[in-house]
Amino acid sequence: MSSDYDAAEFIDGDFEERPSPHTAGAAGAVQLPRAPTREEVDSRVAETQQKLAELRRAQEQLERERVALEETRRRQLEFQTSRQEMLQNLTRGVDLLHEAEFAARRDAEQMSKSLVDLRDGLAKIQAIKEETWTQENFSVELTRALTAIENARMEWNTARLKFEVLTGASAETHKAPLEAERNQVPALLDCGFGKLCKLGFALSWPIAAVILFGFGFLILLGLQLRH
Repeated sequence: MSSDYDAAEFIDGDFEERPSPHTAGAAGAVQLPRAPTREEVDSRVAETQQKLAELRRAQEQLERERVALEETRRRQLEFQTSRQEMLQNLTRGVDLLHEAEFAARRDAEQMSKSLVDLRDGLAKIQAIKEETWTQENFSVELTRALTAIENARMEWNTARLKFEVLTGASAETHKAPLEAERNQVPALLDCGFGKLCKLGFALSWPIAAVILFGFGFLILLGLQLRH
């Protein structure tokens, strides 16, 4: 007789409990989602509206940034264009004003020198006192006076050639180029020695003629006084 006991030997498989068809069908069915409640729908609507508001704010912010960038680009273009324009204008203006300043300074120096010469000539003519002449110094004083007058006339004619304001002509009717006045001295320098001598003679012969006339007048006056 065996000493081991096996309980499975006394179990009949036909009598084992089997699952009910209704129970098996219920367990294998798919669970369908339930319908949302009103509270859930209201919550979803509120979330959607909030997201739309955030999107609108983001769009407005991007629009402001776009406008700011467009303004920045316009200002940068204006800056580059204006800088280039002003660089050209200022460079040209500096060069032109430098040349004009140099010419004006040179003209001012010449005008100052002519002013000194004219004042000197005016003082010498004003210093002539004809009433103080006597029979003894008449010849000397007359020669001195004529010489002062002729020197003053030469200074006056030279100044008139240099400065149009002395001729009484308006700047509108006489617009002589400055280059013509500037080239007067170089033109004289280009002349030869013979031409310069002729020019000097042409300028000095009136003085010599006046002096000779004065001496002749004095000689005639002396002869008449002797008789």
